[in-house]
Amino acid sequence: MLALPSFLSAQEAVLHEQVSFPDAIPAGGYSGITWLGDDRYAVVSDISEHDGFFVFSIQLDSLGRIASVANRGFRGNDDRGHDNEGVAWCQPRNSVFVSGETDNQVRELSLDGIPTGKSLPMPKVVAQGASRKYGLEALTYNAQTHRFWTVSESTLRGDGEQATPENGAKNKLRLITFDDSLTLKGQYFYEMDAPEAELASSQYAMGVSALSALDNGQLLVLEREFFVAPSKIGSTVQCRIYRVTPTAGDILPASASLQGRKPLEKQLVAEWDSAIGLLCFSLANYEGMCLGPKLQDGRQVLVLISDSQNQYAGVLSDWFRTIVIE
Repeated sequence: MLALPSFLSAQEAVLHEQVSFPDAIPAGGYSGITWLGDDRYAVVSDISEHDGFFVFSIQLDSLGRIASVANRGFRGNDDRGHDNEGVAWCQPRNSVFVSGETDNQVRELSLDGIPTGKSLPMPKVVAQGASRKYGLEALTYNAQTHRFWTVSESTLRGDGEQATPENGAKNKLRLITFDDSLTLKGQYFYEMDAPEAELASSQYAMGVSALSALDNGQLLVLEREFFVAPSKIGSTVQCRIYRVTPTAGDILPASASLQGRKPLEKQLVAEWDSAIGLLCFSLANYEGMCLGPKLQDGRQVLVLISDSQNQYAGVLSDWFRTIVIE
């Protein structure tokens, strides 16, 4: 087990050290995670050859720190992978929903990984405006509110420019919500922070990589800026988690333009960064986040997983971390 310290955090949250388990977890492109109860979590990889999900066992200690992670196998089908990015367990339906960027659909799978033939009906503005690079990335479901939430990673075509270090634009996103019957219930305008990267990059990704829906109707949004330096040394990932409170008064009219509209107010919950340096290889591209169990004092544990691009070049690791919030 490897561990490195976190750097920045908001007062409201406790960030535990990120850890990796290279002897227990196969190298992957882990991009989504959802809690199945007890110590079981469904995890999707965007480089999986076949459609489906892994089941990981993640043991936490009394403080919410990760003690161990084990792979309990892959549950899938013969379909090719859909560049799966997000996953959510829907308890009332006893099934798992998976978002994929290949066609920007959210499909329902049984707990054995078999397609049920059901999917979330994406509004036209998403179906026609999402790209394969910056399509449907994040997915979450909450059994108390009976709501699914999803969002594209970056700005949809027609809603403005996608953020880059060169243009400094703020991504303008549509949070999309559905109920248990898979009926569209609304869209909400979410605006990301402006990029902080200023130097030329060999690769760059700025977007919302994960969502977690809370029991009180609020939503946690993970903003991630991934800057890859040409020499790889100096590459960084900055992560920020914000809390928003969507209300009925914030719902956008169907296919409404975002021009001139006010985005949801957001409150910073936690932030941290990671990097590749001469002697530091902590860089972690966190793309999966879900609610885990609550501690005895009632605080909520968030479980996060990073995408190492199959442990790229032997430098990146499949990092996990937990954050405890009020």
